[in-house]
Amino acid sequence: IGISGGLDSTLALLVCNEAYKINGYDNSGIHAITMPGFGTTNRTRSNAQILMDLLHVSSEEISIVSGVNQHFKDIHHDPCVHDITYENAQARQRTYILMDLANKYNGIVVGTGDLSELALGWCTYNGDHMSMYAVNASVPKTLVRFIVESYALKDETLSEVLLDLCDTPVSPELLPPDASGKIAQKTEEVLGSYDLHDFFLYHMLRYHEEPLKIYESCLLAFKDIKKETIQKAIHTFYHRFFTQQFKRNCMPDGIKVGSICFSPRGDWRMPSDASARIWLDEVEKL
Repeated sequence: IGISGGLDSTLALLVCNEAYKINGYDNSGIHAITMPGFGTTNRTRSNAQILMDLLHVSSEEISIVSGVNQHFKDIHHDPCVHDITYENAQARQRTYILMDLANKYNGIVVGTGDLSELALGWCTYNGDHMSMYAVNASVPKTLVRFIVESYALKDETLSEVLLDLCDTPVSPELLPPDASGKIAQKTEEVLGSYDLHDFFLYHMLRYHEEPLKIYESCLLAFKDIKKETIQKAIHTFYHRFFTQQFKRNCMPDGIKVGSICFSPRGDWRMPSDASARIWLDEVEKL
């Protein structure tokens, strides 16, 4: 399992820890790998190591910097150009390492991506999108945070690091930190609030509500958020939800925890070329 010092990989590691407790296994059988890259900050790197140490798992740090730089040379990409190639090469390098280590240790790669990321396609195809088993696949981002906070309250040993993880801005950390060494790439500044996206997702998939009704419900539920912010977020949601289905069509196996799951072997069936036009037409009228 890859440990980034973020919420999703933390929850996945806690799930592995609980599974090992139930079965009476030694936690040394959990191979946790932290893979710092160009955007890794001291805060997330430190939290990742502290968490692995406290859980007594087999931990290892493998920098992806030299491997990705070699890959940039191979594909003739200028590393000063911080585009989607720059970002995705890092995510795929990490998955490449995890897959081969799983072969070496005769294990499986545990996926860390959550339901909200799958809805928005906020993952790298054949990068962090891929694993042998995705334990967070039906857990939305807002619930991931709530579970980790709840775990912190019941476990004094892990409490400090888990609460700091919850306070860390959500980020893939694929772009360099700012001048002060803090996270510069913040997911919610790009996509919009996960509170909003999880609200849209729940009402669309659980109750099949149309955009106008979801929007009006959202205005009531989030009275402190500007209408323009909600309008922008709901447009992003529908656009990305439809254009990113191809990633969900080849998802790895994953457990269904709540009432919504995107597994193509379970609840969810949708063609990759489905058009978002009629939904976006309604959104544009808001």
